Amino acid sequence: MTKKIAISIPDDVAERLAAEPNVSAFVTESIRQRMVGERTRRTLEQIGFTITDEGLEEAGRKLDQARQAITPELRAKAAALLNEASRGRLQVRD
Repeated sequence: MTKKIAISIPDDVAERLAAEPNVSAFVTESIRQRMVGERTRRTLEQIGFTITDEGLEEAGRKLDQARQAITPELRAKAAALLNEASRGRLQVRD
């Protein structure tokens, strides 16, 4: 079942949605992703994690920094190690 609704959105959001071939599907998927995040956050809080917006922002910054540290050389080295490991040839070094 579906329901048609009318909403008001800022111009920048309207411009972004104008680029979508199926706005309803895009908005639906976006809201569902948000709902999953909310459920995950509630579950983590129920088992004792303290989650704050500031903590999430800090985690996001750290993730961005980690991603920036991944150089093409490091990516190639990781791929080579994964390839060796998948062939059972990886030698563990001390």
